[in-house]
Amino acid sequence: MIKIRGLTKRYGDLEALRGIDLDVAPGEFLVVLGPSGAGKSTLLRCINRLCTPTQGEIHVDGERVEAGGAGLRRVRRKVAMIFQHYNVVPRLSVRKNVLTGRLGTMPAPLSWFQIFPGRDVDIAMECLRRVELEGKAEQRTDTLSGGQKQRVGIARALAQQPRVILADEPVASLDPKTSRTVLTYLKQASQELGISVVCNLHQIDYAREFGERIVGVSGGRIVFEGGPDGLTADVLRRIYPGLEDRGEPAPRAWQPTRPHNLSVEEA
Repeated sequence: MIKIRGLTKRYGDLEALRGIDLDVAPGEFLVVLGPSGAGKSTLLRCINRLCTPTQGEIHVDGERVEAGGAGLRRVRRKVAMIFQHYNVVPRLSVRKNVLTGRLGTMPAPLSWFQIFPGRDVDIAMECLRRVELEGKAEQRTDTLSGGQKQRVGIARALAQQPRVILADEPVASLDPKTSRTVLTYLKQASQELGISVVCNLHQIDYAREFGERIVGVSGGRIVFEGGPDGLTADVLRRIYPGLEDRGEPAPRAWQPTRPHNLSVEEA
């Protein structure tokens, strides 16, 4: 679904990404794990061309991602993004926020006046049902909790009917219970709808719990690629160098995570 070869991104003298090679399979839930500043967000932004690579090639669903033109618009219709700070429109209703995920498929005059065909409304409501927010469809989005706003963001991404979802630290602003709820919805979407999900995280426990495959990034390079059981203490030191030098405890080796009970009332 995603094929990346030799991806490099420089900002002046700073090399944010250094020769990244990566493949993501259809329907795979891939976690990109690493500290702040490792290059995780730059990687995601290069995939949908929000950020222009310095070197390298990216293909999504067999189509090369290039700047401008109809080709880029086609790719972006296939790639939805979920942001750390929700990026919802506070004054709009929950339903209208989700419907913005349909704008890329609509004629311009309809999108200007927010006139959505009945089929798009049905799609939006189905996406809200997936994240258990259909009862809040007409509520203003600024009245929701942080976890509920992020669930609106997931529903909006699903309404786009994408082949790929890029999630840039989607739980960084949420408490642990709500974080697991949000990540569970993303994992379910990947499994049930066959959507490839690339999810940036810096929380080791969540990467172990939800990632089918984990890519560890440090200093703009991939330093680990494998399953959760491969996240040994030595590997984690490569991903998070210098922890012990600063007096931080060494990362724990992987332990199986007990199943969690999903409750969404407060999330």
